Amino acid sequence: MTAPIKVYYDGGCPICSCEVDMYRARLDADAFQWVDIHLAELGDLGPGLSRDLALERMHVRLGDGTLLSGAAAFGAIWRHLPGMRWLGRSLLLPPILAIAEFAYRGFLVVRKFWRPE
Repeated sequence: MTAPIKVYYDGGCPICSCEVDMYRARLDADAFQWVDIHLAELGDLGPGLSRDLALERMHVRLGDGTLLSGAAAFGAIWRHLPGMRWLGRSLLLPPILAIAEFAYRGFLVVRKFWRPE
């Protein structure tokens, strides 16, 4: 059995929490491990990921330990969700990934206004 994919998300962001809740409702609980950064112990983050870094943008740790962030992290989630696999595979295409990452960075600017400090 492969290790579950860990999704590190900002549970203090209402948009982020809403999206994660949508994902959690779609799949079997064994496919992902959902880690709310606000509730996580430091050891839950694993190598290469600090709490501050995790709060800046979405991160996913694959079963082999590879850490992805931003649009690539969303692609990893989508590739494992029934009905969204095609979207996750499409994100692997370099021009689409670059555009998606650009859009995600724009979202991060706006997201600052939704997060309680």
